[in-house]
Amino acid sequence: MPLILGVTGTIASGKSSLCRYLAERYGAVHADADAVVHGLYAPGTLGFGRVVAEFGSDIVGPDGAVDRKILGARVFGRPERMEALRRAIGDLPPVFFGLIDSWRRDLGPGGVAILEAINLISGGYAARCDANWIVVTTPETARRRLMERNRLSAEDARARIDHQGDWSDRLAVCDRVFHNDAGLAAFLAEIDAVFAEARRAYREGTLPPPHAAVPAG
Repeated sequence: MPLILGVTGTIASGKSSLCRYLAERYGAVHADADAVVHGLYAPGTLGFGRVVAEFGSDIVGPDGAVDRKILGARVFGRPERMEALRRAIGDLPPVFFGLIDSWRRDLGPGGVAILEAINLISGGYAARCDANWIVVTTPETARRRLMERNRLSAEDARARIDHQGDWSDRLAVCDRVFHNDAGLAAFLAEIDAVFAEARRAYREGTLPPPHAAVPAG
């Protein structure tokens, strides 16, 4: 059976960098939940028609696809509109449960697959993974990265950070916490060490059940 990892994390923490590193260095299969969801409302899909009907034809860009910047501006900070978007896209959990099932079925015993998802815990996907990792960083580091990477103002960066809410409850549910503030070399070295140990334990049958799959109490 393949090793399936769930990865989540706070904004600008480096969770995508972790996933890409494992894919490039170790050949892991990587699915970014955001990219999967975007595909559910690509032109020609039922989701595309529902999203356009809900938010208006002016969200469609010159290329015929939904302009995610325009769409994002209409749902950011507005829970009721975000919920409307979720309904328009369709029922998401079966999509990701099916993806995990396909990895179990199709990848060989030495295979590794990674599901990167902001809602890894709340969506129920973590319980289907063999181990779940979370990447976090300080608000100061996140603010600096957002300003440099996304060219946001300090005020906009702070709004993005504040909007993500409190992640403390998710830390306890994950099996490994990466604090990515010490620089790239230290981060990659920690990834190498943790991944090697997880893969070894999984092969030997000694990897503990994921915290997310263990009933509370």
